[in-house]
Amino acid sequence: MTARCHPPAPAFVTQSEEHVWRQLREELPDEAVLLANVRLTNDDGDHELDLVVLLPDAGVFVIEVKGGGVSIDQDGRWWLRSKGEDVAVDPVEQALRGKYQLRTYIEDHPAWGRPKVRWSHAVVLPFTKLPHDFALPDLPRWMVHDQQDMPHLVGRLRHQATRQDTNRQVPTVDDVDKILELWRSHATVSPSVVSGASEREGVATDRLTQEQAMLLKVTRLLHRVEVRGGAGSGKTVLALTQAKQLTRGSAGEGRPAQRVALLCYSIGLAGFLERQVAQAPRRSQPAFVGGFHALGKQWGAPDGDRDDSEFWETELPALMLDLAQQLPEKEKFDSVVVDESQDFAESWWAPLLAALKDPDSGGLYLYSDENQRLFPRFGTPPIELVPLVLDHNLRNTKQIAETFGPLAPSRMRLLGGDGPAVMFVPGAAEDALDVADDQVDKLLDEGWEPHHIALITTQSRHPQQRELQQTRGDQGYWESFWDQEEVFYGTVLGCKGMERRAVVLCINSTDTDRARERLYVGMSRATDRLVVVGDPDWIREVGGGAVARALGL
Repeated sequence: MTARCHPPAPAFVTQSEEHVWRQLREELPDEAVLLANVRLTNDDGDHELDLVVLLPDAGVFVIEVKGGGVSIDQDGRWWLRSKGEDVAVDPVEQALRGKYQLRTYIEDHPAWGRPKVRWSHAVVLPFTKLPHDFALPDLPRWMVHDQQDMPHLVGRLRHQATRQDTNRQVPTVDDVDKILELWRSHATVSPSVVSGASEREGVATDRLTQEQAMLLKVTRLLHRVEVRGGAGSGKTVLALTQAKQLTRGSAGEGRPAQRVALLCYSIGLAGFLERQVAQAPRRSQPAFVGGFHALGKQWGAPDGDRDDSEFWETELPALMLDLAQQLPEKEKFDSVVVDESQDFAESWWAPLLAALKDPDSGGLYLYSDENQRLFPRFGTPPIELVPLVLDHNLRNTKQIAETFGPLAPSRMRLLGGDGPAVMFVPGAAEDALDVADDQVDKLLDEGWEPHHIALITTQSRHPQQRELQQTRGDQGYWESFWDQEEVFYGTVLGCKGMERRAVVLCINSTDTDRARERLYVGMSRATDRLVVVGDPDWIREVGGGAVARALGL
């Protein structure tokens, strides 16, 4: 027979406590529980109980153990020799106080809800022989167990239970299990997928802060720069930081404050940039933050049909060029910072350069990733830029980065933390949405919060996305990205530059046109947990053998 011990292998301060623990462990029945080094803190102070025995059909015993150096004087005072000196102790009071404190903790617990069971306290002196007629007013002989009693310790505890607290019922096996459950619950914290993700995010943020300082220091003497980097290299954060630093300036370093425009293409990314800038001090907020088309509207250009590419790529840029040239000097910019610049058409650069106070030497800072070029536009600024390359991934876990790494523009150093394995779930294009919905439910069951999760499709929109866009409009739909109570539904095209801790990438298309880029962007939106739903053959054809192997195909 061996009792259930918690902890299984406790560390003891004294040999006497370990000796009694071993004796009880071997003698107690299987259904009994033996607790060691029990600590409890409440309004009455801190309490430490040497041993607690939960013995079905007998009682709960709180045991105070004292070693061989114990003595009792004529006045009934206890002494313990330690390092050559006698130290006053009171094992009876310790055991008694510990019993009542632990009993109160258990019986007052909202989850107890059972009849009261027997509790008892005892003193064990494993290396001391007591006189046969030993007795104290607060410690009769049957409540103290000496060296001679050790071979029969459990039997003596059973007998003790019949003489103390007899107005209560003896505990059943279920009672013992419940006490153990309540006791262990006070110190139990279940592993959380969210806490792990938060820790990795904190590490990534610290590393990115160091990268920001280094890169921005390099670019202080450069006014025309293109920073190229793969997904997860921190380009968006760097673009934000640079725009704010240029706006703020630094008198100590001889850098005057500038009027800055921070631009991007997509509505979702523009919303993210606007939210981030709004949290900065006013003196660090750029003069304009948003999409290229929103800048045109600010100048007085009309809106257009989203499906009219001729308007967006030819008519609007020509009109914006004319408007930019007519801007008052005070409304022009010292510098323009563009995130995801690979999305910009060639015709868009002329109005941006015209909006600079000095078109020939004004600041132009581009952040790009050619492998995220999802639109059939291949425009580059008509000026020479100094190229800088970010060759590392900080944002994604190593498991996720290894999955989309073969699709990146160049080999990247993976500096993200370790996370859960990437999961691939097979599903034909026509069934992929249903399969993806099931995976979202499983992520919620894992412990992810709704606002941590995104379901991203490679082609047709999820019904939830269509409904939100119809009822709220595009702007209202993108506001839902920040909804703490809802999973976000989007497309790869719309989510460029955005991220979620947990992403279900739903490959619901058979088209292979620019599919490699869509696969790369879609997988890299997840920072910690990635589930890919799709046709294995499509993955092999589009991603190649390296991606297929990384997904376990």
